[in-house]
Amino acid sequence: MPQTITTVTSCVKPVEELRSVEISFEDHEFYAGQKLVASITHDDDLTQPWIVMVNGEEIHRANTFKRCHSYITWHYQRGTLSIQEEETPVATTGNEIMVQIADECEKYGFEILNDGIYDHDQKLGEVGCSDSRWWVIQATSVHQQKIPCDSAFDAMWVLSMVELTQPSREELLDKPFEPFDQLTADVALLRLK
Repeated sequence: MPQTITTVTSCVKPVEELRSVEISFEDHEFYAGQKLVASITHDDDLTQPWIVMVNGEEIHRANTFKRCHSYITWHYQRGTLSIQEEETPVATTGNEIMVQIADECEKYGFEILNDGIYDHDQKLGEVGCSDSRWWVIQATSVHQQKIPCDSAFDAMWVLSMVELTQPSREELLDKPFEPFDQLTADVALLRLK
């Protein structure tokens, strides 16, 4: 009987390997590079508690985590796994930002007016959020530049560090004499003049 040589081509095209990230015992996410492909979660079903989720919808259920893992891998390699849509970032409204600022002002006892944040009629500065980035401008700043912050809490902390009153020249000169090394820089400069 004559022999023939047959070339077998794989029906599976090469794809990027999946990476599993454990969020908790019950929650895992699967990524191809940086793109979320699917997730596995767990519920209280007694017979098939493991669930494969894509776009927040259940697409497969199994009795073990491994079977869900195999399902995702098999379908992803063949290109038959539902496509995970990109999550759109939640847009914050001006009202949500103002609520956060007002909450932090209340904690420090500051007052919000139209032109900024005040403490006992003394303007401390301004706080805001642009393009999801918090910033603060101190009223005492010469250049009035926005200082980046991580949150409304951090911005209020920066404003709380502002020295509210600068002593006048007379107040500084009326202080009793102290050893030179214990004087503040302002007093030392005035006394040297």
